[in-house]
Amino acid sequence: MEGTVFTPSLEGMQHIRSPQGEMLTKPFLDVCKLILPVIDKFGTAMALVKRDIGRNTSRLEKKYQSDPFRYNYLYNMVKEEYECKSAKGSTSCTNGILWLTRAMDFIVELFRNLLAHPDWSVTDACTDAYGKTLKKFHGWIASSSFTVAMKLAPDRKKFMEVITCKGDVRGDMEKFCLTFPPYLEENHKFLVRKICSKMYLFCYTTNPYMQQSCFLNFENDIIYSYWNDL
Repeated sequence: MEGTVFTPSLEGMQHIRSPQGEMLTKPFLDVCKLILPVIDKFGTAMALVKRDIGRNTSRLEKKYQSDPFRYNYLYNMVKEEYECKSAKGSTSCTNGILWLTRAMDFIVELFRNLLAHPDWSVTDACTDAYGKTLKKFHGWIASSSFTVAMKLAPDRKKFMEVITCKGDVRGDMEKFCLTFPPYLEENHKFLVRKICSKMYLFCYTTNPYMQQSCFLNFENDIIYSYWNDL
């Protein structure tokens, strides 16, 4: 069967885990990069998302390439930064994994919308996905920029024609939406577990669109949201 624009990502997902079930750095980053050609088809509407994905994958790749053996497992970067108390830095790899995962949450939700709502325009699908994922983490300026960009989304019919030049694109898009989210969810869960120290109470809840986590600081009796910037 002839491949589709989703085929490289779907094939790449088969190599994300080690035989022991650990998340491997390079295969995970490769899958995130392999979906970029599909994002390109959205044109200017996805420029900001593509930039963020590119920036964070580059940061993580640079770290991985500095010592492929040491950083073969994705979470080793987080563990090291946690021990050095640098995980919360804006340029940390922990922060990079967090924002890369959030961006991919958005991409998955966008594809889900295109599958579930054939009557929606691409702008409708983008706007809804943004509201369910990234919007809650963005300030006013970033949110406004995304809102404007999404209005530049291509015509749905033309977009689907561009990505369906060969193979069962709808079927592969559905496979992507089913196969990739568990890896993203694992990232979220690991980050919360690692961020929470012994004095924190960890709780994890799910909703139909994305996972949310929180932890309680007993010393200050304040609820902190994991979804706030690290």
